[in-house]
Amino acid sequence: MAFCGNCGTRLKDGAVFCHECGSRQDAGAAPPVQQTMAPQQPPAAAPAYQAPPPVPSMPSKTIFSIEEIEMLKMVKIEMQNASIRCESGAMYYMQGNLQIESKMPSAGGLLKSMVTRETAFKPTISGTGTVYLEPTFGMFTIMELNNEEWILDKGAYYASEMGIEVGMWTNKAISGLFSGEGFFQTQVAGTGKLVIVSNGPLEEIVLNNDKLVVDGSFAVARTSGINFSVNKATKGLFSSWTSGEGIVNTFTGTGKVLIAPAANRYVSLMNYLGAIHTRVMQIKNS
Repeated sequence: MAFCGNCGTRLKDGAVFCHECGSRQDAGAAPPVQQTMAPQQPPAAAPAYQAPPPVPSMPSKTIFSIEEIEMLKMVKIEMQNASIRCESGAMYYMQGNLQIESKMPSAGGLLKSMVTRETAFKPTISGTGTVYLEPTFGMFTIMELNNEEWILDKGAYYASEMGIEVGMWTNKAISGLFSGEGFFQTQVAGTGKLVIVSNGPLEEIVLNNDKLVVDGSFAVARTSGINFSVNKATKGLFSSWTSGEGIVNTFTGTGKVLIAPAANRYVSLMNYLGAIHTRVMQIKNS
C-alpha cells in the first residue's frame, strides 16, 4: 500500500501519478511523516527568598575614667553598645549615637527621694559614644562590684552600669535621728562599675569582727554586713561632758567601710569662703 508523497492520498497499485493532486510518485513512496509537538517543559520554579545574613552585633563595652580640668574632677564614660545609669542632672555633655531615657519611678522610689538627697528619677544613657558627667571640686571613686551590696551616704551615688540596682536602706530609728545619716540611705547591689562622689579621697577600712568609731558623718559607704549604730563616746554622763565627745557613729561586724577623713583643698577652700559669705550676710542683715 502506497500513499502520495505530496498530499498523502492512498494510491492505486502501480500508479505513477497521484489521481488526487497529479504529482509524480517515486516507486515505494513512503507515507508522510506526521509531525508531533514536543511536550512543553513546565516553567522552572522561582528560587526561594533567602534573607541576608544578620549583621553581627558589636560587643557591649563600658570604660569609666576620671579627668581633672582646672581643679575640677570630671567622670568620662566611653560606651560601645552599652547603657549606664546616672544621677538626675549629672549628664554634662555627650558625643555619639546616644539616647537618654528617664522612666517614672515606683511609689517606693518617690518615697526614697523624699528622705534622701538622691532624686527618684535616674536617667539611663544608651548607645555608642562618650559621655561626660558634671564636674565637681570633690573626689570621684570608681568601684568594681562583684555581686556585692553596699550602703552609701546621702548624695554619694553618682553613676553606675546597668548591672547595679539602686534601692533604699532603712536605718534604725535612733541611728537615723542622731547620726546625721538620716533614716534612709542609698543601697546599691549587683555586679558592675559604680561611681561615688565624696569631699575628699577615700580610705578603706577592713573590719573582721571588729569595731570602728567615727566622730562625724564622713563615712561614705559600707558593705551591708556591717552594723551601723549611734552611741555615746563615753560611758558616763560626766565623762561625756568633760571629754568633749558626745554622740559617735559606730560600725561593727565583718566587712568594709569607706571613709573620707579629710576634704580636699578645693572643697575646704569653698567651705571656708562659703562660711565667710554667710557671716558677712548675717552682719549685713543685722
